[in-house]
Amino acid sequence: MATQSFGLRRLSAVASAGVGLAAGAAVALTAQRPALKALRTRIEHLEQAAHTQRQTNFAHQQRLHWELLSKAMDDPDLAEVLDAYNGTVPPRKQRQFLFANALYTNALCYYRMGNMTREEFFGFARSMLQIPIFREYWYATRPHRATLIDTSDEARLGRMVDNLLVQLEETDIDEWWVVGEPPSE
Repeated sequence: MATQSFGLRRLSAVASAGVGLAAGAAVALTAQRPALKALRTRIEHLEQAAHTQRQTNFAHQQRLHWELLSKAMDDPDLAEVLDAYNGTVPPRKQRQFLFANALYTNALCYYRMGNMTREEFFGFARSMLQIPIFREYWYATRPHRATLIDTSDEARLGRMVDNLLVQLEETDIDEWWVVGEPPSE
């Protein structure tokens, strides 16, 4: 009987210690909750700042791209540096292609920044494909788009424009603005 009593006291002591430990942990967690909330808020703030910085960097890169293309469009000697057509495109047409590239890249940038939906990008592409020079540019740059990583925004949107061009060429209606099914987000 003394052994049983000793065992119960021991079990009771262990249980009391366990309850005390659990209560202490609960108190510690409650005390640290404001600190954890502050850390979570700080992490969210840093993530937002990083996103904003990426957007700023992206806009800066887009501006630099435009400045470089503008120089090449204004100076035939500089345009030769961007001759990705092996001399098969006359200088005037090459400058037009550079401008078409600038327009397309601008729309791509707007999409990536969230300033344009996929549906709006689709509408932009559908209207641009009505311009013969833009179609020529699009055909001439097909090999360039083939080198893109398949999962990139640029590759996905390029395939979307490729499919739209096929649909526009296969249609026999004059209402080009109704050709193709705008993609959902």
